[in-house]
Amino acid sequence: MDPTAMEIIGYNGSDIDNEEDEEATNHLRDRFRLSTITIAESEAKENNMVISQPVIGCISDLAFKYAEQLAEDLEQFAHHAGRKSVNMNDVILSAHRNKHLADSLRLFSYDLKAKEPQSEKKRKKSSNKEDRAPPSLVHIDP
Repeated sequence: MDPTAMEIIGYNGSDIDNEEDEEATNHLRDRFRLSTITIAESEAKENNMVISQPVIGCISDLAFKYAEQLAEDLEQFAHHAGRKSVNMNDVILSAHRNKHLADSLRLFSYDLKAKEPQSEKKRKKSSNKEDRAPPSLVHIDP
């Protein structure tokens, strides 16, 4: 069978990768949906309210779509900064249109930094000229 026919039928390796990615995405979406439903029902019960299942489903789908978009934005921010991983500054930047959220994230970031164990400050090397000689010179005492 020629390669073109194999691609049309779907024999290339990327189809398998796409199926695995889709399966992982569906698994994440289901877990996310379950968490959203649990949170919504808990909040409704706490506030003596009833939320219909279609509304919970819509909230779950919107929240998942928002999380997907947020992940893409964070990835782009890190890429733009020349990094391969997302850091806290990327997360704070993603909230720049919501001042209250951005301020909360900054405060959270500061709290996290304050809780990190303080590493020992690096000692600066001695700057005495007598202690260091350029590699091309040799210091000889008389």
